Amino acid sequence: MSYDQSISRRDALKRGLSASAFLTLARGRAFALPSPWGHGEQTGALIERPIPSSGERLPIVGVGTAVIYQNPKPEELPPLRETLKAFPALGGRIIDTAPSYGRAESVVGALLSELKNRDKYFIATKVSVRGGGDRAAAMAQMENSFKALQTDKIDLMQIWNVSNPELLGPVLDEMKKSGRIRYTGITSSFKGQYADLEAAMKKHKYDVVQIDLAIDNRSAEERVIPLAKDLGMGVLVNSPFGRNRVLSKVMSKPLPDWAKEFDAATWPQFCLKWIVSHPAVTAAIPGIGRVDYLTDDLAAARGRLPDEKTRARMAAYVESL
Repeated sequence: MSYDQSISRRDALKRGLSASAFLTLARGRAFALPSPWGHGEQTGALIERPIPSSGERLPIVGVGTAVIYQNPKPEELPPLRETLKAFPALGGRIIDTAPSYGRAESVVGALLSELKNRDKYFIATKVSVRGGGDRAAAMAQMENSFKALQTDKIDLMQIWNVSNPELLGPVLDEMKKSGRIRYTGITSSFKGQYADLEAAMKKHKYDVVQIDLAIDNRSAEERVIPLAKDLGMGVLVNSPFGRNRVLSKVMSKPLPDWAKEFDAATWPQFCLKWIVSHPAVTAAIPGIGRVDYLTDDLAAARGRLPDEKTRARMAAYVESL
């Protein structure tokens, strides 16, 4: 049985596909793409960038848990376990999750507890209040995150999708001062929120902003990322493949030979290297639930990165396909 690579998530679920299976539709054939030099698996340490507020360095590619980890069936847990086991062994650290991602926090927490490697990770999650939410609701939600993740300290707590930063900004500052969280942040994945996001960034002192960015979705480069740089904030990038939109577009096309110039051997590496080569980006966090995808994506954090002129060439090439 075959599936159209451009089907919506809703259609995929109607056809009986699990969330993780849906996300692999476009990605699953990426390894079959024509490449003039194979996968080019590289060795050595991952490239790192500092969080500006502290100087702490993090690998430029991490793991996101939306969809893939949100409600896995029992038979889908072993690949997730192997992925999280291999991640720090390959040099990775950042894992990003959220209460809004179904069971993702609990799944991650249980797997890391089983693997006994919590100390090898930089764990980021989120908090939100909607409607009549108040400080007590926010505190309760964060306590649930500590419990689900089975940890007494969370590295980065982020305000999810600009959810009431007036209320949550001071709360996160207090949590940071108490030592329960190490860094504060704010996120958005919607252009319609960018104005509110920028206002919150200017008013509150966050360590990190998380924003959507892909080679075909470059709006964040215009104002949000430059503002983060000016304010001394780190930048995490979500949806680096445009929720698989980019891979669905390029997967049947040959990788350009000039991708060799910046050590990209697959389309996922090409797309990730375009993102992490931006000097203000701290890390990209693609959703990863398989070791082969993990190995492929982490290769984007090794070797040469494209310069500004090459990044423009890469974007133009993808637009031309």
